[in-house]
Amino acid sequence: MSFKPRLTFSQIINMNVGFFGIQYSFGLQQSAVNPIYDMLGASPDQIPLLNLAGPMTGLLIQPIIGAMSDKTWSPRFGRRKPYFMIGAILCSICLFLFPFSSALWMAVGLLWILDAANNTAMEPYRAFIADKLPNDQHPTGFLTQSFFTGLGITLANLSLFFFQKHITGTYGQLPIWVYASFFLGTICSIASVGWSVYKTPEIPPTEEELAALKKEPLNIFTPFIEISAAIKNMPKVMWQLGLVYLFQWYALFCYWQNASKSIALSVWKTNVYEHNKLYDEAVGWTGLVNGWYNIVTFLSAFVLLWLAKKISPKLIHVICLIMAGVGLLVFPHITDKNLLFIPMTGFGIAWASMMGIPYLLVVHKIPKERYGVYMGIINMMIVIPMLIQTTTFGYILKHFLNNDPGKAISFGGVFLLIASALTLLIKSEPSTNNEEVNMPMGGGH
Repeated sequence: MSFKPRLTFSQIINMNVGFFGIQYSFGLQQSAVNPIYDMLGASPDQIPLLNLAGPMTGLLIQPIIGAMSDKTWSPRFGRRKPYFMIGAILCSICLFLFPFSSALWMAVGLLWILDAANNTAMEPYRAFIADKLPNDQHPTGFLTQSFFTGLGITLANLSLFFFQKHITGTYGQLPIWVYASFFLGTICSIASVGWSVYKTPEIPPTEEELAALKKEPLNIFTPFIEISAAIKNMPKVMWQLGLVYLFQWYALFCYWQNASKSIALSVWKTNVYEHNKLYDEAVGWTGLVNGWYNIVTFLSAFVLLWLAKKISPKLIHVICLIMAGVGLLVFPHITDKNLLFIPMTGFGIAWASMMGIPYLLVVHKIPKERYGVYMGIINMMIVIPMLIQTTTFGYILKHFLNNDPGKAISFGGVFLLIASALTLLIKSEPSTNNEEVNMPMGGGH
């Protein structure tokens, strides 16, 4: 096995900076894309299906890219970095073009391309941590990604609030402040990923690993063969995590799709979305609320890292999911916009846990040579619930919840509480992946 030197904290920061730009884009998807759909004339029960791009591209792209990156090596470009660099370039182009959408179909089409680009960049980044860091630094690596997740989404959401307050006027079908947020994302995406690519070399494969790569060269069938074999031999703990994710990620999509409409209804008492200044204010405030929970995320990420070393990561995740579930149950009933930050504090801590802790529960049970494909499969466990949500929740919302965004968010809160109970069933056995355990340790964080 190739030796994995311990990295300093600043080196771990540099290798994860690119996650900031990727997550800025996801932040805009969480807070801006659905309001844009509203402004372009979509009805509430259409919104879930219009979000089909995220889960479908994640389901198709991430495991395939993961399997391909496992079988890739270039002495010049590396193994994972070519994928997240290509993803970042495409993401920047789509973010630039998105606010020019003149019709609903154009916005939906661009979201498909944007999500494909984001997923191309995202999955190799997870495997990058497992590639570069020895086992005892995995918590620092994954929770640093949680930090940059919070930071990137925070800036995206705060930009919505700031630009909505300071930029007036309309260009085409959308307010000019929407353009400003997306243009900032264009810069953040390519600049942050470029920094990580420049600052972080990849570990070259050993002679044995190179021989194995040459023996099974990358071809069109490789991803499907690798994914099938990996699922067949998947550790039990990953199946258990998949059940938790079914409820956890279904719930999160319920919140993201309905947050701005719920705030508009509970605080501004309006359910009119097209050319409505009150709804514009609600969208801006949603950006601030979502920005707040992501500030909490990056502030709490390293506290969770410390706790993960002291107590059970599983218990941390259970507590965090309970906080998020209770927060969503309370959220639609708050009529004072300033009080919305209280439930979102617990949600932000839970979001930090969701971005890092589950990987700690499974990473030591994953074979080193399949880091990429298994990280892609974990993402399949994220996007399948989203796919189910986008194809089923429109019907539930229309026929059982009366197209009420507040009831939609409460529905998500119940699902998060179910996810917390299911987390207790996870039995994460001690690590048997000891390739780095007896290696000499250098200095560093």
